[in-house]
Amino acid sequence: MGYDTRVTRVVLVTGASGFIGSHLATALVDGGYDVRAMTRHPDRYTGAGAPVAGDVGDPVSLRGALRGVDAAYYLVHSLDCDDFAARDAQAARNFAAAAANAGLERIVYLGGLGPDDAQLSEHLRSRREVERLLMAGAVPVTALRAAVVIGHGSIAWEITRQLVEQLPALVTPRWVKTRTQPIALPDAIRYLVGVLEVPQARGRVFEIGGPEVLRYVDMLQRAARVHGRPVPNVTVPLLTPRLSSAWLALVTDVDIPTARNLVDSLTTEVVIHDHSIEQIVPGPTIGYDEAVRLALLERSAAT
Repeated sequence: MGYDTRVTRVVLVTGASGFIGSHLATALVDGGYDVRAMTRHPDRYTGAGAPVAGDVGDPVSLRGALRGVDAAYYLVHSLDCDDFAARDAQAARNFAAAAANAGLERIVYLGGLGPDDAQLSEHLRSRREVERLLMAGAVPVTALRAAVVIGHGSIAWEITRQLVEQLPALVTPRWVKTRTQPIALPDAIRYLVGVLEVPQARGRVFEIGGPEVLRYVDMLQRAARVHGRPVPNVTVPLLTPRLSSAWLALVTDVDIPTARNLVDSLTTEVVIHDHSIEQIVPGPTIGYDEAVRLALLERSAAT
């Protein structure tokens, strides 16, 4: 698939070695862009694009990383530490200032879905604060807000897969009844690439998601059916978010700080209310069951 590169030619992808960043860098290279893959360890980078040293926590390193760049994708965030909100806020300030000094035409940011007037978790509040700080800078920002991205390598999806594969029955907390609107990885990448060249996307926020609104328990049970092993569910109302995060860390390979920050977000309903992205990047989206099949196929191919 090709993309129009008449406006933007050199694109920096922060977090290029991460789940979204690695797939995005590949899509951009395939689309004819000159991709700079920003990483703290360029000597270890083996993905798409040319590795360039940079750390959002180090403003000096960003000067070289952004030199000659037309647009950048900001995909960096923390979950595995207690002070992630402060770290992410300072990183966003650093990047917004460096992007302005480098004369970038656009920043594209992927944040978290959720209404502005809701009682958001600390994790989702942090993602919204990063969005605000980037948009307060001099470079126009296009922000996409997504819920769970279904794809091999996604922390939220890996938790789902491991629960389905390892447990004879799902003993779940009450937050599994919360509604969300998951999105397939290919659709998330399609939207991220699709907004880059569109003038009408500058300075705007878009909500992105798949075609279905599901409860987390529905996602677990449908993923189990796709996997070929239906798993019964027993909901335990007294399993608090803190206890359930420790439970997730016990039965999956996610660490406790990450599990706690994710679980705090799972109590907030995250459903699309604004469908304006469909005018900017039109096209059908992939259903949940097919997204699960694609994630399992990619995992099988990678192992």
